[in-house]
Amino acid sequence: MKIALATDAWHPQISGVVTTLTQTVDHLRRMGHEVFTIHPGYFSTVPCPTYPQIRLAINPRARVFRMMDRFKPEAIHIVTEGPIGLCCRQYCRRQSLSFTTSFTTRFDEYIEMRSFIPGRFVFRLLKWFHAASSRVMAASQPLKRELAHKGVTHTVLWSRGVDTDLLRIRDKGFIPDPRPVFLYVGRVAVEKNIEAFLTLDLPGTQYVVGDGPQLKRLMRAFPRVRFVGAKKGEVLAKFYAAADVFVFPSRTDTFGIVMLEALACGVPVAGYPVRGPIDIIKQGETGFFDEDLRSAALRALELDPKRCRAFAEQFSWQKSAEQFVHNLVPVTQSPVPVQGNPSRSHEIPDSI
Repeated sequence: MKIALATDAWHPQISGVVTTLTQTVDHLRRMGHEVFTIHPGYFSTVPCPTYPQIRLAINPRARVFRMMDRFKPEAIHIVTEGPIGLCCRQYCRRQSLSFTTSFTTRFDEYIEMRSFIPGRFVFRLLKWFHAASSRVMAASQPLKRELAHKGVTHTVLWSRGVDTDLLRIRDKGFIPDPRPVFLYVGRVAVEKNIEAFLTLDLPGTQYVVGDGPQLKRLMRAFPRVRFVGAKKGEVLAKFYAAADVFVFPSRTDTFGIVMLEALACGVPVAGYPVRGPIDIIKQGETGFFDEDLRSAALRALELDPKRCRAFAEQFSWQKSAEQFVHNLVPVTQSPVPVQGNPSRSHEIPDSI
């Protein structure tokens, strides 16, 4: 099958979305599918406001249209709601093509944290964006239920995977600092609620692996914490495996692949009882979730690394890719009908 993916999140950006797409594209090609990814690397870009590490495509509409005309996909999936995603959505609507979308990021919550814009207004835009999709892929059942409660009812499950060959139990000597070692891996940004982890009175050493707009400020504010920047591949796997507990302080993630990655390395997880941790953590077996994050982190020290590893082994990127393909719809399927005035309800103006 010829599959077109449209995404505003791509390399060199490091995120769960990029990890998911990279693994999905790789496995789709192994399965014999022809995949074309439309990403910011094809366009001139500008830094995203408040998050300069993320680059946004400038006026990608004409080139997106040409790319789609040239590739002639049999299935189209729009991953993100940014400039590239919007242009691909417009192309599909104009050509009367069916497509699917992903609900990967709670931009309504993120933007409300970073600006004066109310989250409910942003969610109305997200709801509008996904209304024309034949299926909206969500990473967990709790997220599906949450979206349904807010009026996004045409959702299907697209779970995630983990590379259990790279991410595995290893010797903990890679980190020589006093133990126990409590680790956070991910973007260093306000929506990740990292300060809730950094302010905890914990024994041993706290580590932060990642980059983002808050990094310099947090390094100054918490000099006792080890900030090592973003890591990839084998080095990242060694940081995971050398930790004693993985702490996930976010309250806004739709899933949290980093938790699965930590578990694959035999490292139990501590988090809040919110969407994300409650989808992944098996309370008292692979970690703890608690409103008292310090208590959860300390209790997780007693858990069996082998049980954490066994749980992670249930997830694979192959299964995730197969589920993704099953969720796709052919472009020739009757698209979702426009309700009311098309120019106001589903189409974006030509000037955007």
